[in-house]
Amino acid sequence: MRYAVIMAGGSGTRLWPLSRRGEPKQLLRMIEGRSLLQLAFERVASVVAPENVLVCTGAAYAGEVAAQLPALRPGNLLGEPVGRDSLNAVIWPAAVLVRRDADAVVAVVTADQIIEPVEEFASRLRTAFEVAEADDRALVTFGIVPTEPHTGYGYLHRGEAVEGFTDVARILEFEEKPDAGLAARYVASGQYWWNAGMFVWRAATLLDQVRTLLPASYERITELAAHPERLDEIYPTLFRTSVDFGVMEPVSRGEAGAHVIGVALAARWADVGSFADLHAELDRDGDGNVSRGNVVASGTTGCLLINADPEQSVLAVAGLRDMAVVRTATATLACPLSDSQQVKSLVGAVKEQYGAELA
Repeated sequence: MRYAVIMAGGSGTRLWPLSRRGEPKQLLRMIEGRSLLQLAFERVASVVAPENVLVCTGAAYAGEVAAQLPALRPGNLLGEPVGRDSLNAVIWPAAVLVRRDADAVVAVVTADQIIEPVEEFASRLRTAFEVAEADDRALVTFGIVPTEPHTGYGYLHRGEAVEGFTDVARILEFEEKPDAGLAARYVASGQYWWNAGMFVWRAATLLDQVRTLLPASYERITELAAHPERLDEIYPTLFRTSVDFGVMEPVSRGEAGAHVIGVALAARWADVGSFADLHAELDRDGDGNVSRGNVVASGTTGCLLINADPEQSVLAVAGLRDMAVVRTATATLACPLSDSQQVKSLVGAVKEQYGAELA
């Protein structure tokens, strides 16, 4: 049977101070009154029955996740007591599902992406399911057809086409985020896709690869699936690594028994990981500004201006260009949109100087 897992555990520090402890970016209702988590659920529920959708999130967010997703079954909400990176966020649900259904085929998506049109995503997701169902050694990943030489994404080097499917190919290598020159060469070659961080696989196949590559992780995660009452004891002891480093990259190099297949997705895809990304996704006025809350702008162009202060104060700016100015009840951020990827390190400095409660 087909299932889907939404990874929704990140803190989204690059969108600080909007996104912070207890209110991560995937739960902010910033896209036409809906959160990125709600959009992700709607996308996968167009292909997978809602009762077969699971969400893996931080335990602290579980109540808000349940409130935002009334169609989510209580038993399908997995709350991590601590974050242990993306590998554990995918192998824990896989181990849970294998105990329910030995033949489970699982799509894994994240809760911080915008993908349009939804119909194109649904079509390619069905293709990915078909690939995984036809080939029990396949770990399927999605490759976004690049529209520019973006330096903020990883890349997939694709090889020979997979017979019987359209725009499906073997993946030869995972490439880290390149510099501008290398990114330009990747795109010009026509042999690379952006790494979307979305997958489809047989749950049993994924766990087999983990057993080969990371046997201690396999033992602990299967122990947890058998004894969920020991979550708080076991989960913090899990080896912390990403699914790409832990499984996908070594599998693509032939270090385990499976292989990686890429399914092309030619869609508008945005990993909303910075204020520049958010500015690009929201409706802009005639001056190219995005304004939310009580904002007054004069002689200002191309800016993201958000006033989320619950006291209804006024955010007034003049003469700005291509800036992000974000105000909340406890913090105000101002930075060029071009430098908005640096916010994460700034949050670390805030935490160090003023305490975790403001970070």
